Amino acid sequence: MSKEIPTAADLDVGDTGPEPQIEEVERRDFVKYAGSSGDFNPIHYDQRLANMAGYDGVFAQGMLTAGFAVQAVTDWFGIENIESYGVRFESQVWPEDTVTAVAEIVDIDVDGEGATVETELSVTNQDGEEVLSGEATATIPAE
Repeated sequence: MSKEIPTAADLDVGDTGPEPQIEEVERRDFVKYAGSSGDFNPIHYDQRLANMAGYDGVFAQGMLTAGFAVQAVTDWFGIENIESYGVRFESQVWPEDTVTAVAEIVDIDVDGEGATVETELSVTNQDGEEVLSGEATATIPAE
């Protein structure tokens, strides 16, 4: 069964979609991401080396945080409808952080049968600090 994708007629500027939340990110999440991505920079899993590099401890890979963010738009519009995606890393995600991703519609352009939806993305931690910002574009049916 396929996911029902909203149409432009269902949406307005200012709407937000699903807000995936990842509770208490763990150090092992960083290690599992390193294994799947090939990003084995030790500052993400070795406390001593992270400290030597000037950090308080290990922290999530930026692209792991980007993966948390993209979930907000893929859950809403479906991965097959995402046309572009870009992020800016604002701060680290640390072990035990809880992060929430939000996508907000900033523009809807209806053109014939389809519509382009522009969103702004934000991932915040449990303290409300923005750890990632970005944007994504989706193409969906007009009606």
